[in-house]
Amino acid sequence: MITSNTSSLAARLWRRTVVGGVSVFFMAALGSQAAHAQLRVDISGVGATQYPIAIADFAGTSGGTSIGEVIRADLTRSGQFRLVNASNTSLDIQSTVAYSDWQARGADYLAFGSITQAGSQYTVSYRLVDSVRKTELDQVSINGTEEEMRKIAHQIADRIYEKITGIRGVFSTRIAYVLQTGNAYELQIADADGQNPQVMLRSKHSIISPAWSPDGGKLAYVSFESNKPVVYVQTLRSGQRVPVANYKGNNSAPAWSPDGSKLAIVLSRDGISQIYTLNADGSDLRRVMRSPLIDTEPRFTADGQSLVFTSDRGGNPQIYKVPLGGGDAQRLTFSGGYNISPRPSPDGSQLVYVTRRNGAFRIASMDTKSGSEQLLTAGPDDQSPSFAPNGMQVLYSSVQGGRSVLAVTSTDGRVKQTLSALSGKVREPTWGPFAN
Repeated sequence: MITSNTSSLAARLWRRTVVGGVSVFFMAALGSQAAHAQLRVDISGVGATQYPIAIADFAGTSGGTSIGEVIRADLTRSGQFRLVNASNTSLDIQSTVAYSDWQARGADYLAFGSITQAGSQYTVSYRLVDSVRKTELDQVSINGTEEEMRKIAHQIADRIYEKITGIRGVFSTRIAYVLQTGNAYELQIADADGQNPQVMLRSKHSIISPAWSPDGGKLAYVSFESNKPVVYVQTLRSGQRVPVANYKGNNSAPAWSPDGSKLAIVLSRDGISQIYTLNADGSDLRRVMRSPLIDTEPRFTADGQSLVFTSDRGGNPQIYKVPLGGGDAQRLTFSGGYNISPRPSPDGSQLVYVTRRNGAFRIASMDTKSGSEQLLTAGPDDQSPSFAPNGMQVLYSSVQGGRSVLAVTSTDGRVKQTLSALSGKVREPTWGPFAN
């Protein structure tokens, strides 16, 4: 039996401590209501390679948002950039760059720009230059309102990250998680830096297992509002929510196929938790395989042809892989006696999961070709890993110093971030897809 004294999905489902009094509330639009507290970000460690860059203050005004500060914070969180001090330095978009001066200050790269306003609309123009090669790498202008200034800053940070590293940035993406305060539960989404939190669903009953659709427009999750776990799909822009799995027993662990057409779910309709697939609208239910013991936590592989999942069929919880059409399951994890919550990387090259070592629950990563394993976190209670859409970082929930926090680690384990809430228990985080 897969059990744990943590808040893992399987343990929480099997305890099934659901209280009476249904009260469900959801927001009809992303901007309808902010959460009670912003998240604070603490960073430790640096990447194996750091790019020296200066981000000058943008000329002009953008209301209450400093474009330069947001960009600097984004790049710093990645651990892959070393910020060269450019405080109190403001360059206009038309400025002539003194390449040698910036190179002498230790900045291989320089980003700067201007902000202009016409009525309620702002135009943010930026340039990125290579001070070593004395060339321009990027230039763009982006329009938006005062409320969209942070979003524009994240977009510019994404462009800088990609131009320098060759990898798409994730600063414009969003995360989802569940915040429990007392007996109240909120499904929230926020920017990747933890700012701008929004409440998508509020309930007196447990909400677990949120999962982003590949286009970022919907969330699947499990709600206990009907005194049993039921899988819902909610459209974020309209707030419309539809139950897609409400069978006898437990309905749990939704996971989207890469093309968004299907969900993998876990049902106990036949007395024991087994894996099924169905269309995203709830039709065409199909059982993937039959097992005498518990199969749970399915996730589609990057190619959409297989599922990885957790099972105790070997006597203790381990991670397996099975073709989507069924067949023999292949065991993937062999280190340690407890491995759960598998999450494949976007390119399929890695698998992260929760492992128990010496009583501590830690996040581990496996190379899917060689099978080699690396422990990314120290525990003692790290749960629910989720890859960033570029595969460079892993989001997870953690208990640190007695506090419930969201945390992020680079996939090599060198850079750590802690996104700590002011109150409540933060659980079940999942990183959203790239913004369209």
